[in-house]
Amino acid sequence: MFLAVSAAIFLCPLLIHSPCLIEVQELPEKPKLIGHRGAPMVSVCFTWHHPANKHYIFIDKDREPFLMHDHRPDFLRRTTNVEEKFIGSSFNNSADLTFEQLQTLNAGEQFLKNDPYGTVSLLSEEEKETARKEIIPSLLELLKFAKQHNTSVIFDLKNKETEKNDTNDTVKTILESGIPQNLILWLPSEEREAVKKEAPGFIQVYENETDLEKNNGSHLNVKYSEIKMKNISDLRKRNITVNLYVVNERWLFSMLWCAGASSVTTNACHLLKEMERPDWVMPRSTYLITWILVDISSALVMMALFHW
Repeated sequence: MFLAVSAAIFLCPLLIHSPCLIEVQELPEKPKLIGHRGAPMVSVCFTWHHPANKHYIFIDKDREPFLMHDHRPDFLRRTTNVEEKFIGSSFNNSADLTFEQLQTLNAGEQFLKNDPYGTVSLLSEEEKETARKEIIPSLLELLKFAKQHNTSVIFDLKNKETEKNDTNDTVKTILESGIPQNLILWLPSEEREAVKKEAPGFIQVYENETDLEKNNGSHLNVKYSEIKMKNISDLRKRNITVNLYVVNERWLFSMLWCAGASSVTTNACHLLKEMERPDWVMPRSTYLITWILVDISSALVMMALFHW
């Protein structure tokens, strides 16, 4: 029994498969970074600073789309001073307020006060002052910025009970903004066919491999834990763009980089953008030789101890 257990322990490392067991020259291109809600670790969560951004869209009382991440039961309470501004009022739906009313809310003080990621100390006084003055932006503002900087935008719609109308209002706003349609990554699955007809230039992004294959899609957006590393590599070989979310840790980003991910959605753009290569890459042959030598050395030590 002892010998069987020992053999299993010695052999297990030789059976491990990791995408980072590759030659350095075989390393795929670094995945692009999509700011999740902008860059929430170093700014208010619905601002934008990166080559692509993921946001959540709500529709206000006037049917104008705006950016926000909060939803029931803490709609507006987590990120704005709505309780101070509208004392005694309760807002559970984006349609309870007009955009003019939304614009009166401060959306920056809460970030500086609560310091949700422990990163406020990294900001300069000028950056803190900018954050302190933030207000809720409209979708149109985001689209103008994206158009000016040739930035892609991916977003989701939050008001599920009015999905059709929200979709119509959102598409209308996008088309009226004049942004090139190929900069819009359309994620919502509801009303997708209608959106394809209304805006054929939008890039259709699917949330699982089944829908991707069914619709002969070319873009997949999926949680990193819901797809196998090998599948990422296989999809990339077929020229499928694969985005993984939400990736905040260096070790995880390194693994997905080695696997060939096209991009990742992250809260930690300021950290991951500094990485010039994965935290570790090793040729598989070197890995195997190393473990074989370790196994042989361990076996010799065990034999010596038993003999002694």
